[in-house]
Amino acid sequence: MEAASRVTEGVDAPTGRPVLLATMGVPFDPDAAAFAVDAAVEGGQALIVANVVELPPLAMSVRMGYDQLPEAHEDAEAFRAPAALAHSLGVRVERLRVRSPRPVEALLELTAERAPSVLVFGPDRDRIKRGIYRKAAKAIRERVACLVWLPE
Repeated sequence: MEAASRVTEGVDAPTGRPVLLATMGVPFDPDAAAFAVDAAVEGGQALIVANVVELPPLAMSVRMGYDQLPEAHEDAEAFRAPAALAHSLGVRVERLRVRSPRPVEALLELTAERAPSVLVFGPDRDRIKRGIYRKAAKAIRERVACLVWLPE
């Protein structure tokens, strides 16, 4: 994982394996978000909400801080919504924004590091490029060692 920012919210940390809800730079599919929140609530587990985005390999931009481009206002609320809902239901929530020149690999690495009980890969399919979604879904199916939920 190249770079991440984190916000932790919620109650005492539960034991066990968290639920990981992930997207790649686009808002969440509503069914994916609902499934992830339900799984965390029902299982009494933490919810990790991750937005994995591509970090273009521009060294000077990183050094000067231009890699920290803000999200569009309407998208920022869409990224926060599943975390806010889970938090309101008493679930411990961790929000991550992972930036990497290889976002699919970063998502796989995050999944291996956090060892979730289930990975809910839930980008809004109307907003993500088909090729990126297919590549990520294929890699997830082949290389993730936990349960996987895809909105298909």
